[in-house]
Amino acid sequence: MQIFSNAELVLLGLLVLVLVLLLWVVLRTGRLERDVQSKLGERLDHQLAAQHRDLLRDLHDGLTRQTDRIGDHARADREILQRGLGAASVQLSRSIEALTHSVDGRLQTLAGQVNERLDEGFRKTNDTFASVMSRLATIDEAQKKIDGLTTNVVSLQELLGDKKARGAFGEVQLEALVRNSLPPDAFEFQSTLPNNTRADCVLKLPEPTGLVAVDAKFPLENYHRMFDSSLAELDRKAAQMAFRADVRRHVDAIAGKYILPGVTSDGAMMFLPAEAVFAELHAYHPEVIAYAQGKRVWIVSPTTLMAVLNTARAVLKDVETRKQIHVIQDALGKLAKDFHRFDERMNALARHIDQASKDVQDVQTSSRKITAHFQKIESARLDEIDELDRIPEAAAQPPI
Repeated sequence: MQIFSNAELVLLGLLVLVLVLLLWVVLRTGRLERDVQSKLGERLDHQLAAQHRDLLRDLHDGLTRQTDRIGDHARADREILQRGLGAASVQLSRSIEALTHSVDGRLQTLAGQVNERLDEGFRKTNDTFASVMSRLATIDEAQKKIDGLTTNVVSLQELLGDKKARGAFGEVQLEALVRNSLPPDAFEFQSTLPNNTRADCVLKLPEPTGLVAVDAKFPLENYHRMFDSSLAELDRKAAQMAFRADVRRHVDAIAGKYILPGVTSDGAMMFLPAEAVFAELHAYHPEVIAYAQGKRVWIVSPTTLMAVLNTARAVLKDVETRKQIHVIQDALGKLAKDFHRFDERMNALARHIDQASKDVQDVQTSSRKITAHFQKIESARLDEIDELDRIPEAAAQPPI
């Protein structure tokens, strides 16, 4: 902020100039006095003194008037400055108050968010701790079950040592997999075919696949002998050959009983309940797999059977979807009508929004004029208010 206004600086400059002129006049007068004294003597002393007094009086009067004018301008400038400072102080106070409210609101919002995040963090920590405790309890329970399982391994081996028990085990596992994967009308257990043979399970798939028989087999005896370290090498090789022969025999039985032209599909599945037996066949006995494929018998394990059943479920779902295609078409027609009504209402809403936008622009024009009035009043430029009032609405309106 400047200490002196431009008017005060101009007046001070004029005062300095007058003082310089006064000094010059005094010096000039002295020189004239000496000249006159040397030429005219004492006769002119009184005249020079009178002129000197008149000149000093005139200068004094001029300085007095100039000082008064400078004082008047200074007072006017001080009043304008005080009014501007007052308006600026009021506006600054309002701005500080608004900023204080805004900062307080943001601090409260931030505090709320921090509290929410802290609460959420505590809640997640408690949930994690509870989950860890639950998992520790589950691990403890699993350890107990493992301890109990070790005591039942011998009885399980005894169970699998009996052929009928192994067959029942395979059928139970097959039934559990099928029931958990397919709808009830897509399968039948212990189904009797036209040749009076009974399959463990028959899958009822859409045409052209049709009926697919699944039979559970568990060639375990010779499989165990293949890995019995107490047997000689020749005995283990003989067990390996017998294992391949067992699988071939099962393949022949399934191909002869469950592949009926015109009744079932042109293929059937042999279910092996043990993944280890399935892996042994595919890893070290590819000729047996090729033989089964030549007979149109697909050897599956629990994992691969689950994949087959999931594929069958997808096919069944696709067939049901195709049956309901007319329902979908009706729904799409209704949706098209609803969308047409939505489009009409959206167009009407757009027109209303355009009209509201024009009204907002008119209000903004009036607001700018009012704001300009207040700014001119605060700046003490009242003479410009009339010019602002004469600005047309179209000129004050901003471009869209």
